[in-house]
Amino acid sequence: MTENQIKQVLETVTPNAAEDAAQFTEGSIRAIVEAQRKFFRTGTTLPVKWRIQQLKKLRDAVKEHEADFEAALAQDLGRSKVEAYLCDIGPIITEVNEMIHGLRRWSRPEYHWSGLMCFPSMVTKVYKMPYGVSLVISPFNFPILLTLGVVAAAMCGGNTVVIKSSSKSSACTAALKKFCADVFPPEYVTLIDGGHDVADWCLAQRFDKIFYTGSPAVGKHVMAEAAKNLTPVALELGGETGNWAVVRKDANLQDAARKIAFFKLLNAGQICINVNQIAVAEEVAEPFLEALKAAFVAQIGPHAEKNPEYPKLITGRAWDSCAALADEYRDRIVFGGTGDRQTQRYSPTVIYPVDINEHIVQHELFCPLLPVVPFKDVEIDALMDVIADREHPLAMYLFTKDKKWANRVMQTQQYGGGCINEVCIHMMVKGVPFNGTGHSGMGAYHGVWGFREFTHPQTVLTGKTLFNLPLREHPYAGDKEKSKLKILRLMER
Repeated sequence: MTENQIKQVLETVTPNAAEDAAQFTEGSIRAIVEAQRKFFRTGTTLPVKWRIQQLKKLRDAVKEHEADFEAALAQDLGRSKVEAYLCDIGPIITEVNEMIHGLRRWSRPEYHWSGLMCFPSMVTKVYKMPYGVSLVISPFNFPILLTLGVVAAAMCGGNTVVIKSSSKSSACTAALKKFCADVFPPEYVTLIDGGHDVADWCLAQRFDKIFYTGSPAVGKHVMAEAAKNLTPVALELGGETGNWAVVRKDANLQDAARKIAFFKLLNAGQICINVNQIAVAEEVAEPFLEALKAAFVAQIGPHAEKNPEYPKLITGRAWDSCAALADEYRDRIVFGGTGDRQTQRYSPTVIYPVDINEHIVQHELFCPLLPVVPFKDVEIDALMDVIADREHPLAMYLFTKDKKWANRVMQTQQYGGGCINEVCIHMMVKGVPFNGTGHSGMGAYHGVWGFREFTHPQTVLTGKTLFNLPLREHPYAGDKEKSKLKILRLMER
């Protein structure tokens, strides 16, 4: 889309965005939550057939609003049409289709043999019940996917949904607000926009489930507010000390460089599972760096900030922060280091060498900067120990031909998910969870895991009125003690 086409589409999507944002107060948000709770208690959301109908409505509406979302993503993040579909629109359709096909199976009650202790009541069921009214707080970096993807999971589980979308991605928030109003009644799904004050008004309400995607610092705040109402939370966080890519000396350097370059260019590095820093064996550091530079140039050209296909940073403030950090390491920039403040684009920037204890590799960057830490390949286990001692990352990527070592690391380190000789596509596999641990989050979603996240198991045993034995009843002492203990011990086997 050209800039004029984007503006024309946005004019139809966001005619009164500023006025709409001002309409929310703590009282009006409380009224929205109460209306959704009242609707949930009617039982409308419980039948699986009805949920599938709503998921189909969601999927079809995403397709119908594709042009609106593309224009909004271009406005907020400078996304090209292909990247908008690759990162936001296409994955939602795939995700919802998986839910439509799997929901009947996932929602079936589980049947369990109750055991001799429960005789004569021999069958127990476990129902998968929705929590009720859910709050979804979504981020700016994938504003369509990480809103509607989570909303789909909540709907799949039979919940109603209040969305608090990011104020930074204002065009996408406006497009989503119009989308929700067009497709669903507000007592089922509604979107609330606004700043941090509005988010706090949302968190002050008594929700039944909260799902937040964003930074660990805000995640702590969400948890603290949720604790006031003992509301269960799911957190998908970026990880406080960032995601490592480890390139050993036996790795295919061209392949590793190509994949890392692709991923760092995607959304200009504003991805919670992106490569935050690279550790490369010093024996192959120079050829790897040359391969990495060549891969960036091959994919985006020598001046990424001048390429209209290259995404931009979300705000001028984010650009300034990126540029300031790059200037701090100006003498070690071996590639990139240029940007355009007006367009908010900053080129992919490789910084080498960086010590593993420098501050740039001890926090999440969320920008196109890419520090590279050299290490001796024989000291790989010491490197992994340092990484393990820091906060758990959301993702880990290993590049090596030593599959035995790689598998051992992947089974002993703590992180959300990852790849061996690949980047990011583990999150595209159907049937597997997307999640973090510790400072990279808690809870999981995607497919059946999203259904599980937005439901809780309820165990129900139906008792019998005949043939009930007095084993569990008093008296326990006297003549009954010996016989009852003997029977109880037999039942434990």
